[in-house]
Amino acid sequence: MTTATHDPAPTASTTTEEGGSILHQPRAVWAVAFACVIAFMGIGLVDPILKEIAAKLDASPSQVSLLFTSYMAVMGVSMLVTGVISTRIGPKRTLLIGLAIIIVSAALAGMSDSVGAVIGFRAGWGLGNALFIATALSTIVSASRGSLAQAIILFEAALGLGIASGPLLGGLLGEHSWRGPFFGVSVLMTIALVATAWFLPTTPATGRRTSLADPFRALRHPALAVLAVVAVCYNLGFFTLLAAGPFALPELGIMQIGWVFFGWGLLLAVTSVLAAPALQRALGTVPALVAALALFSLDLFVIGIGAAHPGLVITGIVAAGGFLGVINTLVTEAVMGSAPVERPVASAAYSFVRFTGGAVGPYVALKLAENQGVDTPFWFGGIAVAIGVVVMAAGARTVHTALHGDPEPTPLEEAEAELVGDAG
Repeated sequence: MTTATHDPAPTASTTTEEGGSILHQPRAVWAVAFACVIAFMGIGLVDPILKEIAAKLDASPSQVSLLFTSYMAVMGVSMLVTGVISTRIGPKRTLLIGLAIIIVSAALAGMSDSVGAVIGFRAGWGLGNALFIATALSTIVSASRGSLAQAIILFEAALGLGIASGPLLGGLLGEHSWRGPFFGVSVLMTIALVATAWFLPTTPATGRRTSLADPFRALRHPALAVLAVVAVCYNLGFFTLLAAGPFALPELGIMQIGWVFFGWGLLLAVTSVLAAPALQRALGTVPALVAALALFSLDLFVIGIGAAHPGLVITGIVAAGGFLGVINTLVTEAVMGSAPVERPVASAAYSFVRFTGGAVGPYVALKLAENQGVDTPFWFGGIAVAIGVVVMAAGARTVHTALHGDPEPTPLEEAEAELVGDAG
């Protein structure tokens, strides 16, 4: 197997290569990062109001789970066209179009009177998110000061803050009406659109024009294929937790669920910025990723075992944020550092598999909850993530070689090397 030549996988730090702080970034980077925070609010925004939507619109748990499924499925498929569009009209225009679609879709969802309409407009929201998020990552990477790892940490911090604040905003506005969170995001996204239009310089289309086939070709690279499968597995657990969590806490109100998932998202944000770099330096990217996946899987199993105990469920949900923060950062860095293709193509390929695969999680999980009990979604999620652990362990050498250019020795090879050294 031939490996492409590229820089070794970056290791994260909190200072730039020039010695400055990671916080010293151009205004354009902060404008896009702020918009990322608002965009990622959409992931957890509906968590506190899932039960309220089900009650007000006469919908079943599996029906409201489609608020996640339609959003992620459309977002995943749309990732395939983000590179095609941005390489033709430029990143800035792509970002602004994505933001505009989110603004309109969120507002229309808030005006809807049927669960089907809300699901449909959430799908439109997913299209806007796809155009924005995939382009935002490459924009932050290209416009920020410092290394690739620092740019990714900045992106993951925005992701974490958005995921953390989404449930809190959903809870605060949802206490007045389930429509409030949708209108709130529409207003915030309008602010983000103005900031992006004002601060981000015009970015004309540059480089090779990509095609729809490029992301599929990228997935033929073994390391990217391994990481994509792992991403599907952990996203099944990720979104199962988001969808099933509120229904496992029937005694909690909208604001209380908002606080639970705020704690989850806050821990995700902190570990993505602080714990992931530390574990990467101490253990290496692949071992740290295997460990975090294994702990997340175990956490889901524990929630499944204690699903009848609200305190244990709450603790398990919040703890999961810590594992997911590490996983998100390490997988993103591994994808961007190992793929021997352009970064927008790698991002599109990875995101397509990640979100379309993970989209089935919420629906399957809540169907299981309806028919088998509130504990079964967590068993389903735990098994999916456990499969990801096996895939990551089996593909460890492939990913390590793609990141560093030399295969990681197996335990047997290390023992043989020691014996040869002792004999010498």
